[in-house]
Amino acid sequence: MNLPLSPPWTLATDVPPADFQRSLQRLTGLPSQYLAQLLWNRGLRDRDQLPGWLDPKQYQPCSALDFGPEMTEAIDRLVRARSQQEKIAIWGDFDADGVTATAVLWDGLGQFFAKHDRLTYYIPNRLTESHGLSPQGLDRLHREGVQLIVTCDTGSTNLTEINYCKALGIDVIVTDHHTLPPERPPVCAIVNPRYLAPEHPLASLSGVAVAYKLVEALYDRLSQVPEKPLEHLLDLVVIGLIADLVDLKGDCRYLAQQGIAQLKQQADRTTATRPGLFHLLEFCKRAGDRATDISFGIGPRINAVSRIQGDAHFCVELLTSSDAAQCRQLAEQTELANTRRRALQREVAEQVLARVRQLDLSTTQVIVLWDEQWPPGVLGLVASQVAQEFGRPTILLSTESTAERTAGDLPIARGSARSANQIDLYELVQDQAHLLHRFGGHPYAAGLSLVVENLPLFAEAINQRALQSLADRVGPRPLQADLQVTVAELGLDLYRELRCIEPCGMGNPPPQLLLKDVWFTQATHRNLTDRQNKKVTYIRTTFRLCDETCPEGISGSWWGHYKEELPTGRCEVLVELENNVYQRCYEVRLIEVRSRATIAESTAWPNVLPNPSSLAALESDRAPCDWLLDWRSLAQSNQPVPPNQNADINADILVMTTCPTDWDAFKPWFRRAYQEQKKLAIAYSTSPLSSSTEPWLKLLGIAKYLSRTQAWVTPQRLLDHLQITPSTLRIGLQALQTLGLDIISGDRGLTLAWPSEQPPGGTIARDRDWQIAGQPFLQALQEESFRRQYFATVPLSLLQTLAHRTISLELRSGV
Repeated sequence: MNLPLSPPWTLATDVPPADFQRSLQRLTGLPSQYLAQLLWNRGLRDRDQLPGWLDPKQYQPCSALDFGPEMTEAIDRLVRARSQQEKIAIWGDFDADGVTATAVLWDGLGQFFAKHDRLTYYIPNRLTESHGLSPQGLDRLHREGVQLIVTCDTGSTNLTEINYCKALGIDVIVTDHHTLPPERPPVCAIVNPRYLAPEHPLASLSGVAVAYKLVEALYDRLSQVPEKPLEHLLDLVVIGLIADLVDLKGDCRYLAQQGIAQLKQQADRTTATRPGLFHLLEFCKRAGDRATDISFGIGPRINAVSRIQGDAHFCVELLTSSDAAQCRQLAEQTELANTRRRALQREVAEQVLARVRQLDLSTTQVIVLWDEQWPPGVLGLVASQVAQEFGRPTILLSTESTAERTAGDLPIARGSARSANQIDLYELVQDQAHLLHRFGGHPYAAGLSLVVENLPLFAEAINQRALQSLADRVGPRPLQADLQVTVAELGLDLYRELRCIEPCGMGNPPPQLLLKDVWFTQATHRNLTDRQNKKVTYIRTTFRLCDETCPEGISGSWWGHYKEELPTGRCEVLVELENNVYQRCYEVRLIEVRSRATIAESTAWPNVLPNPSSLAALESDRAPCDWLLDWRSLAQSNQPVPPNQNADINADILVMTTCPTDWDAFKPWFRRAYQEQKKLAIAYSTSPLSSSTEPWLKLLGIAKYLSRTQAWVTPQRLLDHLQITPSTLRIGLQALQTLGLDIISGDRGLTLAWPSEQPPGGTIARDRDWQIAGQPFLQALQEESFRRQYFATVPLSLLQTLAHRTISLELRSGV
């Protein structure tokens, strides 16, 4: 999914001090040339913190009791449950963080409570239920005699369901990391790192890590009870941490480092203690020694089960069972689901991209799309793709069909939201809570549902809110290259230094390497096959990447792309370096490629308009357009044009005084200025955003006058009087027709008439009808107002770029 113009690439060039590199050499035993550059440019410059950051053995993790009284209350309640032989249920979630959190509690609490007899677990069905507690699930657990529920990765905002638990006589301990409710829920304890200060080392824990800390606290309280060491859970913890995209800092990074070391043991049949993990790593051909083995291997496979099948219960068995034969069978089911997920994701992504191309992204801050045919299981993945490609928060929803809903129920749309550019998506969606049915998540990812008829209003409202506060933060951002290298450098020395920053994830992404003047050979692509050797519509292209330093090249792959998409000549690429342990070689994963033609055309005007804040690169390369003048500030403050221009203004300068609502409105002015060899002054102003009904009342007044006098008026006169666009006028006239007015067109223009002498109904009824009928017109007017606001503040540099592009096209076409 490529934009017509990909964002520019940037390369950090700050040179670290020599003593910084020497410090790293002492800590790592490596030359550290690449490592020093990488850490320095990522802001990791505190020499005192480097030992604990690089080596978990030199890091001091926080106590579970740092969660304060809530953790103490939680442990007190668990100890009481154990002494009174109460039945406990773990309530998990269906994504990788929730599934691994459930597995951690299943194995961890299983050291204190007999599994199946005194301990059970429940995971909602992704396709038929939602995140969080649900009445139907609670009823089931109540029938089974559950007296205490421990949630993981969910529950913080389920106030209604928690109150229902109280009515059923079930106590609740919440362990979660999602957004907190305004008031503490009525639970025994709520262990959530969001209660901690943002800089606290535990603040970024994911759901599985919070669950682990609960088990850790119970181990500390009842240290004589467990038969297995606490650390046996760390391989599960790291899977959820990496898959849930939390910032890997503080204790998060420490747990991930420790977990990776343990996960690596699961890739070896002789040391594996979890046969399920052994087979997952076997099927995805990973060694378990890098975070990417989770983010591109284990994590997507666990997530795929609920995305395709809905029910993720068997994933807990897959992760915790010691039955090798059963685990292999479950791992094969997981692999099959993941292959199906890939094909489904590609199909939906193509449909979504086609819809996005129909949007005017110059006025779209948040992409909101819905469709009855989209399977909800993959919408989060596709939303993430779209959000990153277009630099805008993206919300995709699947709407219920008539057959799916119960008679009398309103149709519901369910979907996923993903953020971009560090925008707090949760806050953005939460502002529209009055339109939502259910909603939950965190700043960068959320799930939501709402009544279908609210969708247009929701999409409009969230875009209005974003336009007011986020207009400077949307749009593609430059891709950041960490290091520039040659193909010959893509080997052991570089790989060993890059490994020092592992595990990579949010806040510490995998290093992206820039290579220039390279070319591709031996490119081929094929469809993937599933475990049953059936082809699926998901493409992988393989190739060799070469340059002058290494003409024979290095192997690489490009997922989801065809070989024809690779340039035939020399180009620039961004790649990640990987170690293929199965083929015993180093290889690259292609992130982005730019042919020489693409680089040369990077100053061309894009078909999809980027946000002004992302156009620095365009501005640096564009040709000067000193014939384009910006007088908007004068027009806005009602000041006269510059005095030295007054005398010859008509002869030398064209003046654009009407604020446009789209980019095409500028082009005739640019062409005219070029053809007449005049300067062009952008001298329009616009009014502040307003929800006034005055234009609708004006249109109604004109309608009443025309229907009473049978006078005629031209459309242009209406446009000038109302100061609206033709499309908005058309909507207004259609609104008048819904009131019963006939629109009569003729050579003299148009007039309006009632079918009879008087409009039907009394004054009160007529006023109410007018208010309802005017809503589409007022909405169109509001959209028009937003567009004018955008063009009232768009930077002159952006207009100059468009002018340069327009004139260049004129010259190329010979006009």
